Amino acid sequence: MNLCQLELVENDISMFACKGLGFSQFGKPRDVLEFKADAQILQALGPEEVLVRILAAPMNPADLNFIEGTYGVKPSLPATPGIEGFGVVEVSNSVDFKAKDRVIFLRRAATWASYVIVSADALYQLPVGIDPLQAAMLKVNPATAWQLLHGFGALERGDWIVQNAGNSAVGRCVIQIARDLGIRTISFVRRSEVIDDLRELGADQIFNDDDSGFAAAIDVLGGANAALAFNAVGGESALRLMKLLRESGTHITYGAMSRKPLTISNGLMIFRDLQLRGLWVSRWLESAPHDEVIKVYDNLVSHVITGKLVQPVDSTHLLENYHHAFDRLEAPDRAGKVLFVP
Repeated sequence: MNLCQLELVENDISMFACKGLGFSQFGKPRDVLEFKADAQILQALGPEEVLVRILAAPMNPADLNFIEGTYGVKPSLPATPGIEGFGVVEVSNSVDFKAKDRVIFLRRAATWASYVIVSADALYQLPVGIDPLQAAMLKVNPATAWQLLHGFGALERGDWIVQNAGNSAVGRCVIQIARDLGIRTISFVRRSEVIDDLRELGADQIFNDDDSGFAAAIDVLGGANAALAFNAVGGESALRLMKLLRESGTHITYGAMSRKPLTISNGLMIFRDLQLRGLWVSRWLESAPHDEVIKVYDNLVSHVITGKLVQPVDSTHLLENYHHAFDRLEAPDRAGKVLFVP
């Protein structure tokens, strides 16, 4: 039997084998991941279930944490990674989806595989013609950026936000969405060579993430006048963002790249009444009303279709070549996301 041969009887799957990446113990991803040509045996579809063929799935920091066992949730082992991806419906037991529909996954769906079965309510349908790689990266980073800009109080045109990790995937999405909202951005980066690239995306101000960059930001703001601060780093970088916030401003942490804890100034908390919040887009997806989630992704899709929201792609790889994918992920000259194309 062909590896991915599908036997269908009235929209049922009698047996189906597909290739994928899996792990049976937590640890360093390179060490514990295994490629299997028969990673999943998929039985008959249940009510409201859909079989999706994966066309593209990115490698995210959350995926690595998931494999390491340090993510917000731990899977039962063995498990298949992949928190987002883009695919096409092959078989559906839901009236909401039909064969050939293009979809992304609104919940973690083990997308580092060639096929996956999910509940229909975990899918969002995309228009024909959307770029597959951009679609595959739509769930996490653009939605995180959207919520950072919309979920923590109303911003007015001309307001300033400050963020570290400005060259990260979320940082780039923040810059592009804020540009279209008329919100001004100050982005801190670790490497000055990315400044021109971010300026082309619409960034207003970009500074090195150090004391000299902080001083330059104070000059631009005319003091501590930022409405919101977006922190993906932690440590001293996060503290510098706090010092740029206006009275009662909000500091939102959505990542911890430095793996250093937040250092909170007593004076900032007492005399400036700063608000410290966190954002985990997976929790928002689980808890927000369905109509709200759909509206957000409708807006994001519109931005992608019109070219107003673009995420750079470094390279694509077959699942069986996952070691090469990790080489690119760790490469100092990486310029964008690394994706699997099963």
